Amino acid sequence: MMLSEDIVEKYLKAGKIASKVRDEMKRRVREGTPVIEICETAENLIRELGGEPAFPCNVSINDVAAHYTSPPNDELKIPENSVVKIDIGVHVDGYIADTATTVCFNPNYEVLVEAAEAALKHAIDIIRPGLSISNFGYEVQRLIERRGLKPISNLTGHQIGRYLIHAGKVLPNVSQMSFSKVKAGEVYAIEPFVTFGEASGRVIDKRPAYIFRLLKRKPPKKGGEKNLYTYIERNFKTLPFAERWLRGYGTREAYHTSLKKLLSLRLVMSYPVLVEATGYPVAQSEHTVIVDDKGPIQIT
Repeated sequence: MMLSEDIVEKYLKAGKIASKVRDEMKRRVREGTPVIEICETAENLIRELGGEPAFPCNVSINDVAAHYTSPPNDELKIPENSVVKIDIGVHVDGYIADTATTVCFNPNYEVLVEAAEAALKHAIDIIRPGLSISNFGYEVQRLIERRGLKPISNLTGHQIGRYLIHAGKVLPNVSQMSFSKVKAGEVYAIEPFVTFGEASGRVIDKRPAYIFRLLKRKPPKKGGEKNLYTYIERNFKTLPFAERWLRGYGTREAYHTSLKKLLSLRLVMSYPVLVEATGYPVAQSEHTVIVDDKGPIQIT
């Protein structure tokens, strides 16, 4: 089913904002830049341009592939000779654009960036209604491996829904058995992740986590956790949020115990930082597309 003009316009607006912020942050990132400065500058710029962050700005360095955003009072800085993934999400009325780029300060890692960008371009070229998702993964994997590199097998692109970053179908970066097909009117974030051929090509969880999301629409009956739940639901709905974003609720002392309680009750979930299992660096490139009858509409 095709999307209405009104919905497409909201996606296009979100995509325009996301693209501007991505390109601006790519210019601003330098060795020695505080990561918290990158995250908060990107998130504030999204709001200034008329959108809302769809998730916290991710700044993932070297073997960290995804899900790192600064915790409160983060002292981490961009190290020398690093490869840095910047992942930006914007929503307009819940309609999400998701995009990422890699900034490279190490000539030895440029091949990863080039492969991720080439894989993304090829993926956008081939996506269309009726495309088998298993064939999609095969095409991405083949392009990356022809360069002597390796895709990350357990990170995927994903379908996007209203107020939902992950809305059902996935777009694998490796060949795998799937009977699903791409349909007209669907929206996807396409995001190849690339590492060196000697790496395991898988990511594993690394604690602690700094990104969270409301998991169940079932508020606690009483206490501080009920108040925090209400704040999260009102401000972020089902979208991911950073601990930094709870400053509007109060001090860390005011929310920390309640957040732990919501996690233990499984009313809120966490996104652990994801690192390449053998410690090799990872590059990423990402755009969001609307699948139209005539082909993809790249909104970022």
